[in-house]
Amino acid sequence: MPAHAPPTNAPAAHALLYLDVGARVGDFFTSLSNSRPTVVAVDTEGASFHRFVDRIYLLQLSTREQSAIIDPLAVGPGALAPLGTLLQDPAVEVVFHDADYDLRLLHQDYGWHVTTIFDTRIAAQLLGVRAFGLAALLDQYFGVKLEKKFQRADWSMRPLTPAMLDYAAQDTRYLLALRERLRAELDAAGRWSWAAEEFARLEGTRWDPEDSGLAFLRVKGARDLTRRELAVLGELVRWRDALAAEQDRATFRVVGNEALLEIARRRPDTREALASIHGMPRGIVDGRSDEVLAAVRRGHEVPEESLPRFPRAPRWDRDPDFDDRVARLKSVRDAAAVRLHLDPGVLCSRERLEAIARRRPASFKEIESVPDMRRWQVAELGGPMLDVLKA
Repeated sequence: MPAHAPPTNAPAAHALLYLDVGARVGDFFTSLSNSRPTVVAVDTEGASFHRFVDRIYLLQLSTREQSAIIDPLAVGPGALAPLGTLLQDPAVEVVFHDADYDLRLLHQDYGWHVTTIFDTRIAAQLLGVRAFGLAALLDQYFGVKLEKKFQRADWSMRPLTPAMLDYAAQDTRYLLALRERLRAELDAAGRWSWAAEEFARLEGTRWDPEDSGLAFLRVKGARDLTRRELAVLGELVRWRDALAAEQDRATFRVVGNEALLEIARRRPDTREALASIHGMPRGIVDGRSDEVLAAVRRGHEVPEESLPRFPRAPRWDRDPDFDDRVARLKSVRDAAAVRLHLDPGVLCSRERLEAIARRRPASFKEIESVPDMRRWQVAELGGPMLDVLKA
């Protein structure tokens, strides 16, 4: 099992800069360019809990010498161009914790494709750390206790309080020191190549816009509806989401999904019947009941042949031995997970085991060709998997 070093004193906190004027941001990046950092820590704050369309409302950046919080609302995207140059420079390692959503927002808002990534969450998982949230890692490695009261703060509000800024700064202030500890442990465990492969895959992460017209199919519980009820739900979701976009509010703050599902099932046709739906906000009933009832009627009027249906799942040839092959592959994966002190899902997901079972590989090359299979997974699991598939 990888030996995790005991907690040490947290690195000294350096001065924090709050930059909300374009000229100061320019001066900051000029000084940063002159110092030529080879590694920086980055985090972003969005407001998906409060706003309809999430975007970056705060950017945090730390080098070994200084930390800065940049207000992108105040300075505008032009002032941030030097940051894009820095993050896309292959010679600069960019450290995140749980990089996926940050990378998507950076691509959505600025079109940046970050290179040379180190993700402390992935590193911790590959070391077998079970509590891999940033707060848990900083407590484990440095005895730092992160304040949690601003986890769902509205980062789009202005002005931000000093306490909120200090909270935001914690997300990058210790990341470089954490990166050093995790990198050393990966090297000691012989797992740096694993991490490097995972980090390289993150470089292509981008924002892929969803088809808003089909959003209602992803509502939890939608699969329990009839096709007619699904048509009503589709109209309700489109109405709700349009209102949320108009008000720039998170959709659940307008009307929750559970209330929409209940409307789709009961299909009220009066204001009083609508008001009896559990979870219907009084403000919607009082001010917009006509709009909701109109959406219900539109769902009623969808022609039978045009009623929505869920896309058919991929069809596979009936294979009576498929479940047995998956079980045998799972036994290999689980035994290796115990040996490597890894979470089984981190070592190899159930979805990937099923893909291997369908492919029925007879060689290492065929296992390597399974979509999303990593080289390090093939090295650890390939031989035993081929053995059980031959049995």
